[in-house]
Amino acid sequence: MNLSSKKLAIVITDGVGFRNFVLSDFLTEADRNFDEVVIFSCLPASVYDGITNCRIIELEVFEEHFFTWFFRKTKEIAHLQNHKNGNFGIADNLNANRSKSKTSRGYATRLIFKITQYLHSEKWIAFFNKLQQYTFKNKSITKSYFSILKIEKPDQLFFTHQRPPYIAPLVYAANKLNINTSAFIFSWDNLASKGRMAANFNNYLVWSELMKVDLLRFYKNVKASDIQIVGTPQFEPYVLPRYAITFKEFQKQFHLNSSLKTVCFSCGDISTSKNDELYIETIAEALQHGHLPKFNFIVRTSPAEDPKRFKEISEKFPFIIWNYPDWKISRYGHQEAWSQRVPSIQDVKCLRAILAFSDLNINMLSTMSLDFMQFDKPVINPVFGTKENDLYNDGRFLNYEHIEYVVESNATKIAKNKSELIESIRFYLENPNANQSERKLLLSQQIGKPLKGTSQRIAKTLRRWV
Repeated sequence: MNLSSKKLAIVITDGVGFRNFVLSDFLTEADRNFDEVVIFSCLPASVYDGITNCRIIELEVFEEHFFTWFFRKTKEIAHLQNHKNGNFGIADNLNANRSKSKTSRGYATRLIFKITQYLHSEKWIAFFNKLQQYTFKNKSITKSYFSILKIEKPDQLFFTHQRPPYIAPLVYAANKLNINTSAFIFSWDNLASKGRMAANFNNYLVWSELMKVDLLRFYKNVKASDIQIVGTPQFEPYVLPRYAITFKEFQKQFHLNSSLKTVCFSCGDISTSKNDELYIETIAEALQHGHLPKFNFIVRTSPAEDPKRFKEISEKFPFIIWNYPDWKISRYGHQEAWSQRVPSIQDVKCLRAILAFSDLNINMLSTMSLDFMQFDKPVINPVFGTKENDLYNDGRFLNYEHIEYVVESNATKIAKNKSELIESIRFYLENPNANQSERKLLLSQQIGKPLKGTSQRIAKTLRRWV
């Protein structure tokens, strides 16, 4: 073997990682920068059939037993306790972790809150992390990870997501074998409002300068020299010609009225976007009663869930055009079931077409705002829920740090009631270029690099870190 040759192992943790790093240009760029590329997959190997020629090593599914869960949970809650002051999103996430359940984990969670109320410094978090590692170091799955790494001998082990708890034993094994580990920060909200990363990595890839600042703020042991701003491959398919279809093909696919504009409502999953049915119904009724000019009304549901919660509303308003993402479940019985949903190439084309050819997007404060802004489309964010009314309180998300940037940017219209939502739709249909400059500024803040060349930047950075 050539002593100067370098090998990259890519850990695909879930369906979103599959979309971002397999369906983008990343594998091609990785192959150009490394002598050998192998995929360590937390998804079944069969999902890669016909997609890539890379060798696939399907990782055994890690089942988290009680004590591993206990110390992992303690580490995460300690992180939230450490950063809750002055950060509404983290404080809100902390409260969401409280439990009144009369199960062993319910009692354990209450104990964890008592422990971390006082023991939550970075030193204590590191200690809880060591205890977590101790619980799985002798597990058979960890031994299998050691065996794989010893056989494969990668120079760089790249994790496409920093948070899934099931990657922790693999990071542990890599650290013990002195294999360099790197992680891509998965989403725009992961640092400012979510819990602790699954493990400590040697290097980090981030979207923007803003995300780099957040990483240094929440993880004091990370050095600025260990971070590289690369943008995100999440949006790269939007500039890749192979995913483009024509306007006529789009209209034919969705059976659209070519004389009308098109509005897309994109749903979140039920865990955070419980009022989506209300927002869809509000728009549909306004259309039905002539309170809005006629338009093609597309609703794209979340790929993370089954769309059955919309069955009643779809029957009530048959003129709504439904787009159910083609993300097939690749494995059942996984501890994070949503992670096993994998997108098709056709779905990427379908999403891109919706983004490119819709005239307006409406969503409850999701990253889909950024997706539509890539095509310079106006966005409305409805948040009707408050502490005072009977609705799910989605209005509280306006106080999350990453959402505060959106609100302050004036890049979208925030609709807090039915009349504001209807008026905002009417306004943007008549003034599609309104807030155009604000949208561009928000994109440059959240995504620090151009979409073109994202995979190339990531691959070159990983090669440089070897």
